[in-house]
Amino acid sequence: MKKGFLRRFFVPKNLTGTKECLWFLISRIGFVVANFYLCLTLIFSVIPVPFSAYMMQKKVENLLRSDYRIDYDWVSIDDIAWQMQMAVIAGEDQNFDNHFGIDVDAVLIALKRNAKSDKKPRGASTISQQTVKNLYLWHGTSWVRKGLEIPLTFLVESLWSKRRVLEVYLNIAEFGRGIFGVEAAAKHYFGKSAKNLTQQEAALLAASLPNPFIYQVNRPNSTMRKRQQWIIRQVQNLGGRHYLEKLD
Repeated sequence: MKKGFLRRFFVPKNLTGTKECLWFLISRIGFVVANFYLCLTLIFSVIPVPFSAYMMQKKVENLLRSDYRIDYDWVSIDDIAWQMQMAVIAGEDQNFDNHFGIDVDAVLIALKRNAKSDKKPRGASTISQQTVKNLYLWHGTSWVRKGLEIPLTFLVESLWSKRRVLEVYLNIAEFGRGIFGVEAAAKHYFGKSAKNLTQQEAALLAASLPNPFIYQVNRPNSTMRKRQQWIIRQVQNLGGRHYLEKLD
């Protein structure tokens, strides 16, 4: 019975013409993919994420390198210092509590800034978008990836609380070569757990997130130090730990 249902689902009898069959097949594949992501998002709303798509991408890219390994330890958001939580919000997405996954105002500002500059375009990805990209998709410039990222971001925002989005983001963000999540980063760079990070340490980790290979936590340049201090000031301007109460 299941076999007959699957055959009718993918190859109905009343379709004629190659084009019609092709579009029908695409719609069915889209249906399966959408439900796959829906199930994953529901599962990851309650259980720790065992690994991310980006971790898999990095592992594949380094298959021939015997010295590469993934350093990853999941921790509850209750075991992450509030200073670290606020540092990434201040540095990456100050409207985190107000938008529904896409910060339209930030996108418009980025478009205007990029139109006036010959430098490399700056993005306006929210923490929610970065979480989706790291968890489900891949890194690199691609309109296909961006096209998948937007609906998946809305899906995540619909099913997860802001607190959960932040928790997953902090656990799967890359902070250096093979270093994923704030727990692994805190232990690697400071020899302590994420719950014991100071304001200066948290801001330094957050300052590396634009690109942890250019902005290295263990070798901070002057630009990174300036960003670190800017993040600390922004945390204060946002209200410090009281900001996090709005995410519950």
